[in-house]
Amino acid sequence: MFGPVTTVMTFADDPEKSALWWAGVLGGEVHLDVDGTSVYAWLTVAGVEFGFHQADDERNPRGGSPIVYWAVDDLDAAHERLLTAGCVHHRGPLTVTEGRRICQVIDPFGTIVGIEGP
Repeated sequence: MFGPVTTVMTFADDPEKSALWWAGVLGGEVHLDVDGTSVYAWLTVAGVEFGFHQADDERNPRGGSPIVYWAVDDLDAAHERLLTAGCVHHRGPLTVTEGRRICQVIDPFGTIVGIEGP
């Protein structure tokens, strides 16, 4: 019924700044779609569009976005890389099932992001 995730959209006070920061961590080119004061910025990582839309209470009140988990080869190394880049530890690591662990961080812009891997 469901296919693969194609786009992950989060909301940020400064979409371009958020996208540029994530491009520095994950690699990739930032693209912008500006319509007046509305900005949508995105980059593509592993075939998934990682987008940042202007935050506002009408479209998505704070805390209303889902937490997306990115697959990683080494959870501890990825966690450390994100912390070094400026994220703050939020939750985990937790062992969900044998060989599957998850962890959450908060990026410098308040977005909770999950990582999943061994």
